[in-house]
Amino acid sequence: MTTPDPLRGWRPGRPPGPSPTHAGTPPAATTPPAAHPSGLPGRRTAFSPEAARADVPILHRTVNGHPLVWLDNGATTQKPRQVIEALAAFYGSANSNIHRGAHTMAREATEAYEEGRAAVAQFLGAPSPDDIVFARGTTEAINLVAQSWGRAHLGPGDDILVPVLEHHSNIVPWQMIAKETRARVVPVPLRPDGRIDQDAYADLLSMRTRLVALSHASNVLGTVPPVRAMTALAHRYGAKVLVDGAQAVAHFPVDVQELDADFYVFSGHKLFAPTGIGALYAKPDVLRDMAPWQGGGNMIESVSFDRTTFAPAPHLLEAGTGHISGVVGLLAALNWLTAFDRDAVAAYENSLLAYARQALAELPGLQLLGSAPDRIAVLTFTLAGHAPSQVASWLDGDGIAVRAGHHCAQPALAHYGVESAVRASLALYNTTEEVDKLVTSLQRLHAET
Repeated sequence: MTTPDPLRGWRPGRPPGPSPTHAGTPPAATTPPAAHPSGLPGRRTAFSPEAARADVPILHRTVNGHPLVWLDNGATTQKPRQVIEALAAFYGSANSNIHRGAHTMAREATEAYEEGRAAVAQFLGAPSPDDIVFARGTTEAINLVAQSWGRAHLGPGDDILVPVLEHHSNIVPWQMIAKETRARVVPVPLRPDGRIDQDAYADLLSMRTRLVALSHASNVLGTVPPVRAMTALAHRYGAKVLVDGAQAVAHFPVDVQELDADFYVFSGHKLFAPTGIGALYAKPDVLRDMAPWQGGGNMIESVSFDRTTFAPAPHLLEAGTGHISGVVGLLAALNWLTAFDRDAVAAYENSLLAYARQALAELPGLQLLGSAPDRIAVLTFTLAGHAPSQVASWLDGDGIAVRAGHHCAQPALAHYGVESAVRASLALYNTTEEVDKLVTSLQRLHAET
């Protein structure tokens, strides 16, 4: 598969770009390129799972004597060679800190970093790269919003609405800031099929509601809530909305302006990029109203013992040296993913999910959790007579990687009366043959007991 070159920012002989500013003030983010049908500039490639698999080296290894079947994409996705090569090239020929150096490599690294910011903005449909703040991932981005925006805007008697299906990273930070500000976290219940109860949500909204925090797709049930409608309703009460896109961005296109989200967060490692890098989008007026969460280098204009003045957002919220190579890898991952026809990817994943649900439903004693009509390719289940950890260990013996446990979503599992479950989560490089291997292995487990 051919993808845009993520290393062009430091190719020898490339004409020098604008020089970085000095005195600690970062340059403005690069203006994003003109829109491309696939979301980012580059060559459009017809999608097939085989084409995607060909680019991902780890999918061609064996585990316990069997070809690897990677069905743990909800925990982390595997990386295409374009991402791996981008990281190696950066460290091999361009490693430098950014924003404050006057030498060539500092300039080139800064250009690559800000090109990554522009690519994230375009990937999310954000109006400007200046609306994007880099973070370690979804968890840090949510904590950043909780500590920076939440501390300033939450107070006694205020409500934070959080659906029961949320990941712990979209529950615990709000509990922590609610305790500090004497606000309260209000759970929004689920319906039996795993959808958010929209009637209960509407009833819980009030003029006390300051924030609604909801996932764009559930990591344990696969549920895709009606985020746009829920956001519009929250805005009628003057509440802000934070959307956790960690599980969504790899599966379908996202447009934060169409959603009208005040905040949108995601992690790179669930998007075929490296670990330790993610992003926060915030509306410009909201971002301008956020105070620094951490202090240090990179986020200042000047420092003296009498007074410190800060750089404008987004750099205001990026204290210290960022994960530069992570941004390089994220840029490569975005180029790789968006070179495919994303509508074709989504259609393929939907068909693969339907195939897997039908096959698993025929297994005796297997119970699938959640049946919301709008969902991503996540299959969470229990198997009668077998602890989830036992099931996962058995599957690992056949080279099949799944996740077992509470999936950092204990309230969602409690909705179904369980504390632990098995999760098989699919991605664009998985196949029906791999689903068949999963089903065959589970059939053998059932037959032996």
